[in-house]
Amino acid sequence: MRELNTKSQKIIFVIQCSIKSDANEFQTWAKDRAAKYVFNLKEEKTISYEWHLSDDNSEATLVESFIDSDGALQRLNNHMSSPIAEEVMQHVDIKEWLVFGNSKQDLIDTLTPLGAKFKRQHCGFNHSSE
Repeated sequence: MRELNTKSQKIIFVIQCSIKSDANEFQTWAKDRAAKYVFNLKEEKTISYEWHLSDDNSEATLVESFIDSDGALQRLNNHMSSPIAEEVMQHVDIKEWLVFGNSKQDLIDTLTPLGAKFKRQHCGFNHSSE
């Protein structure tokens, strides 16, 4: 999206979590297990997968971005069939799941039961490549 107010297909997940395991244990798991596992999947439509920590290490935010809604759904399907799905719940409690972008109905149907909130793109710009 190189021009102002062009419709984007990009989807972004912002997943706010409280860390329930030991902070050092979580950090090691997130870096050496979760991020590595997702990276090695080499999903074509996944742009980024990044964990962010609060200053006191009691909260973590996972930010994921995808080329489009189909890429986000592929990430979810891969996650649900992976060993990471069970492991993540040992380390965090999900407090909020925001989905930004123009989600297709299948993504909405998949995430709504998990409590996700959807925000469709309205306007703006993005200088990075999609």
